[in-house]
Amino acid sequence: MDVKEKRNNEEEKPTYGLGLRHVQAALLFLGMVLAFAMRVNISMAIVAMTDSTKDNSFDWSIQKQSVILSSFFWGYILLQIPGGELAARFGGKILITLCVGINSATSLIIPIGSYYGGWQLVCACRVLQGLSQGFLFPCMHNLIGKWVPLEEKSRLGTLIYAGAQFGTATQLMVSGFIAEAWGWPAIFYVNGTLGAIWTAIYVFIGADSPQTSRMISEKERFYIQNSLGHVGVAKKLKTPWRSIWTSLSFISLIVVHCGHNWGFWTLMTEIPSYMSQVLGVDIKANGLMSALPYWAMYVMSFPLGYLADLVLRKKWLSITASRKLSNSIGHYGPAIALIGLSYAPAGNVTVAVALLTLVVGLNAGHYTGYLLVHIDMSPNFAGTLMGITNCFANVISIIAPLAAGAILQDETDPNEWRKVFYLSSAIYIICNTFYVIFGTSELQKWNEVSNDDEKDTEAEKKVERAV
Repeated sequence: MDVKEKRNNEEEKPTYGLGLRHVQAALLFLGMVLAFAMRVNISMAIVAMTDSTKDNSFDWSIQKQSVILSSFFWGYILLQIPGGELAARFGGKILITLCVGINSATSLIIPIGSYYGGWQLVCACRVLQGLSQGFLFPCMHNLIGKWVPLEEKSRLGTLIYAGAQFGTATQLMVSGFIAEAWGWPAIFYVNGTLGAIWTAIYVFIGADSPQTSRMISEKERFYIQNSLGHVGVAKKLKTPWRSIWTSLSFISLIVVHCGHNWGFWTLMTEIPSYMSQVLGVDIKANGLMSALPYWAMYVMSFPLGYLADLVLRKKWLSITASRKLSNSIGHYGPAIALIGLSYAPAGNVTVAVALLTLVVGLNAGHYTGYLLVHIDMSPNFAGTLMGITNCFANVISIIAPLAAGAILQDETDPNEWRKVFYLSSAIYIICNTFYVIFGTSELQKWNEVSNDDEKDTEAEKKVERAV
């Protein structure tokens, strides 16, 4: 491209206004909303499903309930790494469509399956949902990398990923009312129907990239391509597996992702039970109060995203320091608040809910923390990196609710819950400290590695020394 053409392209860049990229971002946001709604709906539904005062309830022990709550992650971990590679090869559209579509169909099956197959069939359905959601984050990273210009990455990236908390909060809030009005099976029927509608819309409007979209204008396509450096034929790069697995910085990313998932998913799966058994809150109020922390996380994601962009724009901190600061807010903050929750007065709903809201709300720091470090380190292999860290982290998501179930011999005893909160607090602190010491957001040399370069061990050593 000559100088004159480059200057003309710069003049054509839109500085404001909506485009098809925003439509794609909105669809991906809604996809995240629905995926996480179907991921967490069992947390509220199981409270109603095991309510002995209801006619259509099940006599499932707390240990069986913990198995059901963790079973989603048995399937979820399997396709994380393949998901990143498949998204790179076939594009994110088909995989995200399968993800939401399969989850929707399975949600419609769960109510009938629970009656005829018991808790074992519910677990099987949850495993299938987890299996298909294994594509979710690798696909999102891939699609964001193709559709979102660098100038808009923090804003649109935060919007899309915050859909997870919007979906979580909305699901927890409305589930109690749905269960009271129409019974707990309606929770799954509503989710399944909405997911099917989204799938049909996305099939017609969604696209893997601006290059494959039939609806985007030439001007907007060129703007996105210019910003991302995708003009011309994309280079085919071989995944540098050896460089990835021998990078201490990347290993620290795995560790911090695992720490986040332990704390976050312990709270995600156990808050409704804590509200019901310790605080004595009925199911409608339970849903509202359980949702409040996730609304706080959703709302806090936007000012934290803006502040992260401001810090980088003003050059107050390096990108590595900025990510570590955001991540520390998202880990050390909840760790301290969890210790406070451990000593909240028994039965004091106001104090407990306030501290839970603080714990979960501060988790928003991870949106501009480790979650973006995958893209910082290697935009070419961001989906693969996300698949790897998410695979390990969701092994932890299986263990965390099982560990809580093992600790909670009497789930009405506040002292038992104190042990759960202390353990989560310690894991938050240890994992984030490891990341602060060894993590980096510097672009890695192996981001542009060729087949021959992968054999160049000397170059890899230089990169590691630089980090």
